Amino acid sequence: MTPESVVQMVRDALTTTLMISAPLLIVGFIVGIAVSFVQILTSIQDSAFSAVPRLVAFLGAFVLAMPWMLQKMTVYMTGVLGNLDRYGH
Repeated sequence: MTPESVVQMVRDALTTTLMISAPLLIVGFIVGIAVSFVQILTSIQDSAFSAVPRLVAFLGAFVLAMPWMLQKMTVYMTGVLGNLDRYGH
Protein backbone atom coordinates (compact mmCIF):
# COMPACT_ATOMS: atom_id res chain seq x y z
CA MET A 1 0.00 0.00 0.00
CA THR A 2 1.53 3.28 -1.10
CA PRO A 3 1.47 6.52 0.87
CA GLU A 4 -0.62 8.08 -1.89
CA SER A 5 -3.32 5.45 -1.49
CA VAL A 6 -3.39 5.98 2.29
CA VAL A 7 -3.73 9.73 1.78
CA GLN A 8 -6.56 9.09 -0.69
CA MET A 9 -8.34 6.80 1.78
CA VAL A 10 -8.10 9.39 4.57
CA ARG A 11 -9.28 12.11 2.19
CA ASP A 12 -12.28 10.00 1.17
CA ALA A 13 -13.10 9.26 4.81
CA LEU A 14 -12.97 12.93 5.79
CA THR A 15 -14.97 14.01 2.75
CA THR A 16 -17.65 11.43 3.44
CA THR A 17 -17.80 12.45 7.10
CA LEU A 18 -18.19 16.11 6.15
CA MET A 19 -20.92 15.33 3.60
CA ILE A 20 -22.85 13.20 6.08
CA SER A 21 -22.65 15.69 8.94
CA ALA A 22 -23.18 18.89 6.90
CA PRO A 23 -27.01 18.85 6.73
CA LEU A 24 -27.35 18.39 10.49
CA LEU A 25 -24.74 21.04 11.25
CA ILE A 26 -26.38 23.52 8.88
CA VAL A 27 -29.82 22.96 10.43
CA GLY A 28 -28.37 23.33 13.93
CA PHE A 29 -26.59 26.53 12.94
CA ILE A 30 -29.65 28.12 11.32
CA VAL A 31 -31.99 27.21 14.17
CA GLY A 32 -29.40 28.38 16.71
CA ILE A 33 -29.16 31.77 15.01
CA ALA A 34 -32.97 32.06 14.82
CA VAL A 35 -33.43 31.13 18.48
CA SER A 36 -30.71 33.56 19.54
CA PHE A 37 -32.37 36.30 17.52
CA VAL A 38 -35.73 35.61 19.17
CA GLN A 39 -34.04 35.63 22.59
CA ILE A 40 -32.49 39.00 21.85
CA LEU A 41 -35.81 40.45 20.70
CA THR A 42 -37.81 39.12 23.66
CA SER A 43 -35.10 39.28 26.36
CA ILE A 44 -35.85 35.68 27.34
CA GLN A 45 -32.70 34.03 28.64
CA ASP A 46 -34.10 30.63 29.56
CA SER A 47 -31.80 27.76 28.61
CA ALA A 48 -34.73 25.43 27.88
CA PHE A 49 -36.06 27.97 25.41
CA SER A 50 -32.82 27.78 23.45
CA ALA A 51 -32.23 24.02 23.73
CA VAL A 52 -35.66 22.57 22.91
CA PRO A 53 -36.13 24.14 19.43
CA ARG A 54 -32.58 23.15 18.47
CA LEU A 55 -33.11 19.57 19.58
CA VAL A 56 -36.46 19.32 17.78
CA ALA A 57 -35.00 20.76 14.57
CA PHE A 58 -31.95 18.51 14.84
CA LEU A 59 -34.14 15.44 15.34
CA GLY A 60 -36.36 16.39 12.40
CA ALA A 61 -33.36 16.92 10.13
CA PHE A 62 -31.85 13.66 11.31
CA VAL A 63 -35.02 11.71 10.53
CA LEU A 64 -35.38 13.35 7.10
CA ALA A 65 -31.70 12.93 6.17
CA MET A 66 -31.32 9.39 7.53
CA PRO A 67 -31.98 7.53 4.23
CA TRP A 68 -29.53 9.74 2.36
CA MET A 69 -26.92 9.44 5.11
CA LEU A 70 -27.24 5.65 5.20
CA GLN A 71 -26.92 5.49 1.42
CA LYS A 72 -23.72 7.58 1.50
CA MET A 73 -22.24 5.46 4.31
CA THR A 74 -23.14 2.25 2.48
CA VAL A 75 -21.49 3.42 -0.73
CA TYR A 76 -18.36 4.44 1.16
CA MET A 77 -18.08 1.21 3.15
CA THR A 78 -18.75 -0.89 0.05
CA GLY A 79 -15.88 0.93 -1.65
CA VAL A 80 -13.55 0.42 1.30
CA LEU A 81 -14.44 -3.18 2.07
CA GLY A 82 -15.30 -4.26 -1.46
CA ASN A 83 -11.78 -5.28 -2.34
CA LEU A 84 -9.72 -5.94 0.77
CA ASP A 85 -7.01 -7.56 -1.33
CA ARG A 86 -5.66 -4.16 -2.40
CA TYR A 87 -4.76 -3.31 1.21
CA GLY A 88 -2.59 -6.39 1.71
CA HIS A 89 0.22 -5.47 -0.61
